[in-house]
Amino acid sequence: MNRDRGAMALYVVLFTPTVLMLAGLLVDGGLAIHARQRAADMAEQAARAGANQIDTDRLRETGKPILDPARARAAACALLDDYDDKITASRCDATDQAVDVQVELTVKPQILGIIPGLGSFTMKGSATAAPITGNAPAP
Repeated sequence: MNRDRGAMALYVVLFTPTVLMLAGLLVDGGLAIHARQRAADMAEQAARAGANQIDTDRLRETGKPILDPARARAAACALLDDYDDKITASRCDATDQAVDVQVELTVKPQILGIIPGLGSFTMKGSATAAPITGNAPAP
């Protein structure tokens, strides 16, 4: 008499969900890390684009790089508009000293999305950039 009959089926039933969960954590965790890095990169690039918008008249008067806030804000937001990524929300603020950009990306899980209640999630990134001259120390 063979008493081990069906034991393998029990292991498959028990371990398949565990393996799928681990694969989901690996794949979807990687997506989350990539999305967070992508959001931070997008915010940094947009902030730098805004920090290039120096008011040339005030630069000539004072010798200091002072931003034109309206142009800086517009340049930062325009750069974000050029990205093909799924930007859920963004905010571009500028003063005469710095540009602040915040970006949110929505990520849809590839494997764990099959579990009820685990839908898409949002990753955020932010950056601030200020204009400096070749003689000024970096902030």
